[in-house]
Amino acid sequence: MLGIPRRHSHFVFGTIQAGLTSLIASGVASYSLIGQASFLYHWLVSWLISWAAMLPFVLFAAPGIRKLSILLTTEDAAG
Repeated sequence: MLGIPRRHSHFVFGTIQAGLTSLIASGVASYSLIGQASFLYHWLVSWLISWAAMLPFVLFAAPGIRKLSILLTTEDAAG
């Protein structure tokens, strides 16, 4: 493991989540190029740009989204 302290797990989660989401979204956006040689290049460049753009939003929005999800849900009934 990398040995990142648990108190920074929010940043690790946000980095992974933004990377995965932008990877999938850029792949969908690049789908029309799938038969062309430029598909992989276009996908990777689009992914890196979208990840860099999305990461700050994910990191700042995650705490608010977590609080909202807690407000919108209830504890499971015991038993």
